[in-house]
Amino acid sequence: MIEELSIRDLGVIGEAVLPLGPGFTAVTGETGAGKTMVVSALGLLFGERGDSGSIRSGAAQAWVEGRLLVDAGGDVAERVREAGGDLDADGSAGGTGELILSRSVAVEGRSRAVVGGRSAPISVLSELGASLIVVHGQSDQLRLKGQSAQRGALDSFAGAELAARLSEYRSLYESWQAHASEIEVLVTERAARIREAEQLRAAIDEISAVAPVDGEDEELAELAGRLTNLEDLRLASAEARENISSETGELPDTIGLIDAARRSLERVAHHDTALAPIVEALANASFIVSDISTQLSSYSAALETDEVGRLDQVQDRRADLTALMRKYGTTLAEVIAYAADAEPRLLELDSDSDRIEQLTSLVDDELAELNRLADDVSALRRAAAGTLADAVTEELGALAMPNAKLVVDVQPRDELGTTGRDLVQFLLRPHEGSEPRPLNKGASGGELSRVMLAIEVVLASADPVPTFVFDEVDAGVGGASAIEIGRRLAVLARTSQVVVVTHLAQVAAFATNHLRVEKDQDGPVTASNVVKLDGEHRLAEMARLLSGLPDSESGLAHAAELLATAQSLAVSH
Repeated sequence: MIEELSIRDLGVIGEAVLPLGPGFTAVTGETGAGKTMVVSALGLLFGERGDSGSIRSGAAQAWVEGRLLVDAGGDVAERVREAGGDLDADGSAGGTGELILSRSVAVEGRSRAVVGGRSAPISVLSELGASLIVVHGQSDQLRLKGQSAQRGALDSFAGAELAARLSEYRSLYESWQAHASEIEVLVTERAARIREAEQLRAAIDEISAVAPVDGEDEELAELAGRLTNLEDLRLASAEARENISSETGELPDTIGLIDAARRSLERVAHHDTALAPIVEALANASFIVSDISTQLSSYSAALETDEVGRLDQVQDRRADLTALMRKYGTTLAEVIAYAADAEPRLLELDSDSDRIEQLTSLVDDELAELNRLADDVSALRRAAAGTLADAVTEELGALAMPNAKLVVDVQPRDELGTTGRDLVQFLLRPHEGSEPRPLNKGASGGELSRVMLAIEVVLASADPVPTFVFDEVDAGVGGASAIEIGRRLAVLARTSQVVVVTHLAQVAAFATNHLRVEKDQDGPVTASNVVKLDGEHRLAEMARLLSGLPDSESGLAHAAELLATAQSLAVSH
């Protein structure tokens, strides 16, 4: 809901603030005062193309700002946050938040939008407008313009039974499409899938033949290093053992020297207790060095069993592993994982024929069920179309279009779609004997506004819209028909915010909020502003609309009577 609209330097309006709020707002004023600029301002605010020619003479730019109350957790608030803006926390109450939108158009043609405190593309205003407002007037009927929107409105009007059947249909349609697409892929890519299967089978065979073990390449690299330097290792270990524990006895060895040192100290250790720990350390050292000698003996014996011929075997194995890693991964772990993943994929590819046969049967069954559900949806739509058309036609009779008839045409297509097989179109037959035509071709601007008003009144409970704006809705009517227009706008205002630009007192009388656009001639420049009317001021404006004389006693009396009548009719319906 739009709480307030601020306008500056747009057309003849210098600066104006329009308090809108809930219910039915009527905007009146003398011809040329700039009433239509209110509709233009709303169009700019919600993303319509900016025209520098609409900027007030002498001004650098036109500017419009709107304060709106929106659901703080709804789609509109989410889109605002996606655009970088946010709702005003100070304005939030009861799950709603205040959203500030603004739009400026400069003389040189630049246009700027601000959404929730952040600059945003103009397209964001258009997206928000699609969810927040519908404008009817000046031959610019935005709502229900396309066949998809008309079908959606009919479906909403049809109610819960169609919604449930359509939900069932859509779910099955998605499954049917997915299965049909899978068949198409399997058939059209059969040659490629056969090649892939052959490649996977060859890879699995090659990897299986080598049978790599994770980490094996590192172990083999270490073994190859030992085998390559086998003689050096043997000589070094033998020399080290000889130095530790000589078997020839020709040279003193480490163990002998340590034992000799220990014995020397043992002979005199009883003279000084400080030598005891040294003697013990030498004994331990002898044990340690003897253990090292034993380890060297074992190491040398193991080297003796590693024949040089094994090096060729190790290098061949390393070459096999390297070839696998070059083809199927940078590590053996990746090669092993490749083989593990390839096996179920190969199984899938090898079962293509069985899968195609299975899917074909499933698709046939789903298609038969889809056709049955589509028939049910079409039948429900046709029934709802007749009810909707009759209800709107009845409304048109009271809106000075007694011979007009709405036709809701539901025609089958050859193919199924996400919403069934139906093409839905709203057509208007202006008078008896004429052919029904699309809405925007079958009526003038004023008639079209009344047609849309009739449709919106009938759809109000099933397909609500936050804000409606009507311009020219009363063009070419008066008297009782104008009262009926006002009454229906009041009915619509029970579920939505309604803003109407009107020149008829019979329409304005039903408003819960009355605004007047006033112009002031100051030399060569005309400027207009907007004032809220209450009490005597509203009565005077109603008298002016009725007779052209705001202070005529008879006009004031007639205005008072009209307001009372409107209030009575609004309450009784």
